[in-house]
Amino acid sequence: MRAVSVLLVVGYGPGISQAVANRFAREGYGIALVARNLQRVEQAALELRRTGVAAAAYQADASDPDAIRRTVAQVQQDLGPISTVLWTAFRNGGVNNVLSTAPDQIERVFDIGVAGLLTCVQAVLEDLKSEPGASILVANGALGENTTEADSFAKLLDNDGVALENAAKSKLVGILAERLRDFGIYVGEVTVVGSVAGTATAGPSTITPARIADQFWRLTQTRTTTRVRILPSS
Repeated sequence: MRAVSVLLVVGYGPGISQAVANRFAREGYGIALVARNLQRVEQAALELRRTGVAAAAYQADASDPDAIRRTVAQVQQDLGPISTVLWTAFRNGGVNNVLSTAPDQIERVFDIGVAGLLTCVQAVLEDLKSEPGASILVANGALGENTTEADSFAKLLDNDGVALENAAKSKLVGILAERLRDFGIYVGEVTVVGSVAGTATAGPSTITPARIADQFWRLTQTRTTTRVRILPSS
């Protein structure tokens, strides 16, 4: 079950990652789906295989560096070299109010969006260096933006930890983009300013996953812009 190009999706679930997996599958990519919920990814991989796509499912915790490395190695063995990574995994909760969180506990908000992402990038780096059109794609949320509005919203939601993770993840994206450009590896981030249709947190004004998936695909083709924002259609 080998594919010419392989997309590794870490943090698979309904919404963005499902839409991006389907979008890249239509372009001829093999798809490796990774999540903590094995039943979910097995069903998704089965549905992709029914359409003729080379797809496989893997169970791993994105906060566990050893699990990420083992999973990457298994994907390489099963599907071949990895040419694109989509990182949608993030730490949902854990730190509500920074004032009531012990400073030595703050680091847990970075174990997926920063440490996990970096572990994955390092694990696939040699593949990406040799794959034409190699890309690292990151989905992010607007709570991490450097604005008073985002800060106020983080307070309103009592979700300081996610805001910190999003901000650090975006900075990591920028640094990776600068360091990997010389190897011909594109790094891009889509910040979703709002909620995603069809997900548990969807609000009255949403962004369709297909729009986000199309944006990710365009980034891999143009390869010029590191960060873009996507808002609900007016």
